[in-house]
Amino acid sequence: MTIPHRYLFVGGLHRSGTSLTARLAATVPGVAGIEDAPVPENEGVYLQGAIPHDALAGRPMHFATDPDQHLTEAHPLNRLDTRDRLAADWDPWFAPAPWRVEKSPVNLTRMRLLQQLFPLSQFVVVLRHPEAVAAAVAKWVDATATASIDHWLEAHERVQADLRHLHSAMVLRYEDVVADPARARAALAAFLSSPPADAPLGEAVRDGNADYDGAHVMDPLQSRRAGAWGYGPGLAVDEAWRPPVRHPLRAVRERVTAAWGGPARQV
Repeated sequence: MTIPHRYLFVGGLHRSGTSLTARLAATVPGVAGIEDAPVPENEGVYLQGAIPHDALAGRPMHFATDPDQHLTEAHPLNRLDTRDRLAADWDPWFAPAPWRVEKSPVNLTRMRLLQQLFPLSQFVVVLRHPEAVAAAVAKWVDATATASIDHWLEAHERVQADLRHLHSAMVLRYEDVVADPARARAALAAFLSSPPADAPLGEAVRDGNADYDGAHVMDPLQSRRAGAWGYGPGLAVDEAWRPPVRHPLRAVRERVTAAWGGPARQV
């Protein structure tokens, strides 16, 4: 039986660079993305009716630590009709291609359920410095910067636990993507076993963290926890940190490593 397509699910906290990463992935040969949909940021979560998504779901700086929004293989929605409804609702929004990239922040807490529904899917988690994220979402939430940073840390510690349950997953940092978009795209292509892209990126990419110079700085305990992802106080980024990658094929992991020009880490 021929498999018509596979899904690449992109997730992350709001304002972390998920939209940029999804657009970048959609320029890889053999990858189709959602374009011109009448929903925020072309997010597939708004284009489906299989998994309930109301105004309380996906709330910035809330959803990622809400136990009710952590959907795993044990969730009651792990059913064939959920999978079939998702596939039917999304189908009109994608051009024919081996891969479909679907980006929604809430994918961050739904990866294990999505893997169960679409067993051949792969996942990209997008990170951005917690100080920058806290500053970027400040206009949306009432939480203090300290509370937003704590949310970031707790959310990604939960993500770390979920990653161990996934067959194929890669972590990308926003800072690495904007520093070298072509290299990030090459890593995405290697992760998908797709040919490298030779077309232009299609958009100018800038480092938005520069907009938050002087943002609230993490305290020492927060900094130690963020250090696991290569982040330090004062928007500092460890450039030697390499994105963790998980894939059942060693050859794919090695190609991702080569794309980054240094050793990648197994999740």
